[in-house]
Amino acid sequence: MPRKKRRLATAEERKALAHPLRLRILRLCLDESLTNKDLAHALGKDPGSTLFHVRKLVEQGFLVAEQVRSGKGGALEKPYRATGKSWDLDMGLTESSSTLDMLEAFRAEMIEAGPSTLLMSIRAAMRLNDEHVQELRNRIQDIIDEFVELRDSDGRRVSFLAAMHERPKPRRRR
Repeated sequence: MPRKKRRLATAEERKALAHPLRLRILRLCLDESLTNKDLAHALGKDPGSTLFHVRKLVEQGFLVAEQVRSGKGGALEKPYRATGKSWDLDMGLTESSSTLDMLEAFRAEMIEAGPSTLLMSIRAAMRLNDEHVQELRNRIQDIIDEFVELRDSDGRRVSFLAAMHERPKPRRRR
């Protein structure tokens, strides 16, 4: 499978994704359309707070509003669906805060799902030259790209987080 070309995210796009709650909203709206009220309930937040974040995601094309529908009691509801746009972006490596937001969102999702839902956990420390670091990054990205494209309609909802960082050198006592 050829390597997927991602375009560099704009500053506005990076800013829209720079909040763990927004990342969770995108995950929740990936498989089904949800209203702001649904999102607020799922996230344990008030609707005004989630609407602020939903609007930021809509402005940058990460969420799209679907056809207004009638809800319980005839009230009109506007459902939102994730567009998948974030997967086509290269967020760059300049903002470590965006990675921390991803870690925080992933952690919150794992806590909400419960420990029995963990399917795999890997942590490793290596010593690699620049060529091997790039090869590892490319191979992991290729595998994830391949499986993201599958979209099995009868499949389980799973999340995956991979992060690679340069380990600090140990401080030596003098």
